[in-house]
Amino acid sequence: MPRPVSPVHARPGAGLFVSLEGIDGSGKSTQAGRLAQALVAAGHDVIQTREPGGSPGAEDIRRLLVSGAPDRWSAETEILLFTAARRDHLEKTILPGLARGAVVITDRFADSTRVYQGCARADLRQTVDALHDRLIGRDPDLTLIIDMDPHTALTRGLARQSGEDRFEERGLAFQTALRDGFLALARANPQRCRVIDGMRAEAAVAADILAAITPFLPQGSPA
Repeated sequence: MPRPVSPVHARPGAGLFVSLEGIDGSGKSTQAGRLAQALVAAGHDVIQTREPGGSPGAEDIRRLLVSGAPDRWSAETEILLFTAARRDHLEKTILPGLARGAVVITDRFADSTRVYQGCARADLRQTVDALHDRLIGRDPDLTLIIDMDPHTALTRGLARQSGEDRFEERGLAFQTALRDGFLALARANPQRCRVIDGMRAEAAVAADILAAITPFLPQGSPA
């Protein structure tokens, strides 16, 4: 009989788990890279990762989630796919990194599922939370939400023509609802979440992010 998968509740090791969140086109990926480079230059052990993805199995699932028609999956199916990818990401990348004391920086984590699927189907938020509690069992130590005007972010996101624009194709109203969802999440979790103004020069945003993370860096790490 297969052994049931247990949730992860304890904070392993002495590492720091940081997520960057925000609507599509808000600059999360760019800022995650800049933050990782700054911390590595200061002598920190850093793992930069992303969702969906971040491990071989999760990257396979990513291709199913971010491409294709906007209505390719039902909201229920999306939740299950995101949760499966996140569990593999947690097991294969995040927890090993934290156990060795690294700073793990992820471009998106569970908050994206809460906001995106919550905007698509508000009645499924309890399902999202229940799956998270049962199969993931932890949130980042610090979440940085990059806030940006939805029209500006959507224009930027579609201009990339990355082939991974399934969510951008849902339009401005959806992106506006996502922004409202992230800001509401920040208000509900003030100890974990920090809102960063993304409507500024890239370097200014990066400086604010570095300042926000500095007090949380693992003890004994370089200043």
